[in-house]
Amino acid sequence: MEFEKTLPKLMRASAQKYPEVIAQYSRAKTGEFEGRNYHDMFQAMLDFAGGLKSLGVVRGEKIGLISNNRKEWEVADMGLLIIGAIDCPRGCDASEDDISYILSFAEVQMCIVENPAQLKKILNVIDKIPSLKSIISFDLIDAADTKKCKEAGLSFYQFDTVVSEGHEWRKNNPEVVEEELGKGQENDLATIIFTSGTTGTPKGVMLSHGNIIAQLDEVCERIFLNPGEIGLCVLPVWHAFQRAVEYVIFSQGAAIAYSKPVGSVLLADLKKMNPTLLPAVPRVFEAVYDGVWQKMRKTGGLTYSLFRFFVAESLLWCSIDRRLRRKEARFGRDYLGLYWPLLVLPWLLLYPLRLLGKVLVFRKLKEIVGKNFRAGIAGGGAYQARIDKFFWAVGINIVEGYGLTETSPIVAVRPVVDPILRTVGTAVRGVQARVVDDEGNVLGTCKKGSLQIKGATVMQGYYKRPDLTAKVMTEDGWFDTGDIAILTVDNEIQLRGRKKDTIVLLGGENIEPLPIEQKIITSRFIETAVVFGTDGKGEDQRFLTALILPVKEELEEWAHTQSLAYESYEDLVRNAEVLKLIGSEIAEAINTKNGFKAYERINKFSIITKAFEVGVELSAKQEMMRYKIAEIYKDKLNEMYS
Repeated sequence: MEFEKTLPKLMRASAQKYPEVIAQYSRAKTGEFEGRNYHDMFQAMLDFAGGLKSLGVVRGEKIGLISNNRKEWEVADMGLLIIGAIDCPRGCDASEDDISYILSFAEVQMCIVENPAQLKKILNVIDKIPSLKSIISFDLIDAADTKKCKEAGLSFYQFDTVVSEGHEWRKNNPEVVEEELGKGQENDLATIIFTSGTTGTPKGVMLSHGNIIAQLDEVCERIFLNPGEIGLCVLPVWHAFQRAVEYVIFSQGAAIAYSKPVGSVLLADLKKMNPTLLPAVPRVFEAVYDGVWQKMRKTGGLTYSLFRFFVAESLLWCSIDRRLRRKEARFGRDYLGLYWPLLVLPWLLLYPLRLLGKVLVFRKLKEIVGKNFRAGIAGGGAYQARIDKFFWAVGINIVEGYGLTETSPIVAVRPVVDPILRTVGTAVRGVQARVVDDEGNVLGTCKKGSLQIKGATVMQGYYKRPDLTAKVMTEDGWFDTGDIAILTVDNEIQLRGRKKDTIVLLGGENIEPLPIEQKIITSRFIETAVVFGTDGKGEDQRFLTALILPVKEELEEWAHTQSLAYESYEDLVRNAEVLKLIGSEIAEAINTKNGFKAYERINKFSIITKAFEVGVELSAKQEMMRYKIAEIYKDKLNEMYS
């Protein structure tokens, strides 16, 4: 599939091909979704570009963009790209320190903000951003705040005003904006995305138009859409994963509908919009999974028993089916000639029960995601095996993708048609993947090591940090992802953890915490587990500990069945019987019978009651920021290791 060489040219091509097709669905004040077609959206982009030209913005200028998901974001982003400017985006969860660092480090002269709250953050740190000269706001800003801007030496403009004045400017300066669009080249820098900082200070990843467009070639074959179909988007719009998703959608003439990763909102929007695709972080699909099981447990009786039976039966049938059809990760000879005689009879006998389960149980589950649902795309974090197998078993297609901001971001994604379970698929066309050992020796297939990537999607480098760029790039152009992976016999990528998350105990044992955490949270009483091998000072210790966040509703229901008396939830989690319950759940999950080594067991744990929040313990894509969690709960860590 042939694509234009810059993002504005890509958008122009879609607007010319699908002018009357809806491109965006956004929520109006009434709460209902309103649509805007490709023609009108692209004209607004051109008008905003004209407005920026009238304000003196020049090619190569860096512009901040601090906003959450909304229809104006794409207009602003594409408008500035049209005239060759470079965006430096971040979401509204960004702290004042994040904003001051990003805007000052990137030497931003103009910043687009979503609302008064983001403007206030900037005004509070304006002395740290000497380059900043002007502000544009999506939402209305009152006279008092505009006065503060003036006092701070900032010019202020309302977004709608810039668009309308840009429209008039284009009339008086015909073809100027279009000529600027035509000047764009694929190697031009499009964006500097500052990583969400799961390991410390954000790094500015420089991505060109060509970097981003290169991934669309095969991704649009694996994740296919038809004009007019809808992708329901809940991810942060500024993040590399969501931006890639949007270009996948726009390049195929489909539409974006903006929702939120909030259970009640998302479920209502799925029903209302009947989307074809749902790109989301794994936590969203985990929440749906947990919600289904909680609801069925509360229903109880025959309904719950039937649900458990048909899920177990379907999991077994799907496991056999994948084995016979080679639809799961393979790391050696699979002796298919032996499996068929052994498994074909149970495969045939179980199939009628699977069909009955679809009619009696799974049909109702599929109604949750809507009648037009083709696939969910899980990316931006580890996707648990139990969640993966469950959705496969009930007939809801969730494919897993993998990438990093530094790779624009897509490295691989399971195709919607005939995916291979527990892999993220092969690297997309134009991208190479290899696994190396600690000395950099290439290991080939079926051997675990460090994953490296090479190709047109790999970043231009970290902005103003050639030292950091050199640390992750080899001399021959391979990017070290920092992830541990293994290639199957067919070169699909299976992820095995993060090198930077590796725990090293005092005895020298190297431990990946993620598999342990994922096994622990299979307990219905445990929502989140964070495994540590260091104390509150960051010093290595002899054994593992864990912070445990229980599922409040499940724990309270259990306490009721046990007739436990307590005054508050905080009192409940300190109860000796509760501690015994959680301890037994952990011990039952992490033991040698389940494939864990003796030194991987959890020696001590501490219960926490505050759910993790984006911007506090979680990054924008809802990954755990372990260093921040360690800082917040350093007293608990010290206590467990005392």
